[in-house]
Amino acid sequence: MNRNDEPRRLYQQVADQIRASVQSKGLIKGARLPSERDLAQELGVSRPSLREALIALEIEGTVEIRGGSGIYLAAEVPRVSDVAHALGESPSELMQARSMVEGSAIILAAGRMTDTAFAALKDILHDMAHAVAVGRDPLAEDKAFHLLIAHQTGNSVIAKIVADLFEERHGPLAARLQHRSATSGTWSEALQEHQAILDALSQRDPLQAQAAMCRHLEASRRRWLGLQA
Repeated sequence: MNRNDEPRRLYQQVADQIRASVQSKGLIKGARLPSERDLAQELGVSRPSLREALIALEIEGTVEIRGGSGIYLAAEVPRVSDVAHALGESPSELMQARSMVEGSAIILAAGRMTDTAFAALKDILHDMAHAVAVGRDPLAEDKAFHLLIAHQTGNSVIAKIVADLFEERHGPLAARLQHRSATSGTWSEALQEHQAILDALSQRDPLQAQAAMCRHLEASRRRWLGLQA
């Protein structure tokens, strides 16, 4: 299957709807589009799907998102057939998939955690805290934390799935959202959530660990998409 034969992802379909709306209204370059809330209502789509579609259109160069000002048409709207291939997986769907996989994996890992693994997780969180303190995005520490837990399942397939899902965050769409949403404040929140996961694991409580993992990944999804808690 080549790229042109790939099924269009939901954010691509929503982007198609936005293009069709712009064309039907005869909007020209420089025109201001409706607010996200109004666009979502007009198109009958969720705010997360709309936000992903707008970021895809921004990467494409069709719109410009100006913080505190609005969304503006930056170029002539291309035909759907001229639109580039998918910009990676939907960040919202990606985080939901991670929650399903890692939420199950941590239950298995909870009963197999070793003293060495606990010490390693504590070291990772120490390094993560330092990175946040000096203003560096602790992506490497974040990845190491999740992968270490996955490896504690003793299942190499689960560990590979977790690693592959994590790498999807480097796709163009996910990376742009990460760049727009990551701050020292959001990373501080993530650090606290990682600590809660470690605390639950330390208590050998698989259900509490699962709940902490799922809360963290849902909070990460909402931060990624700029959604209010």
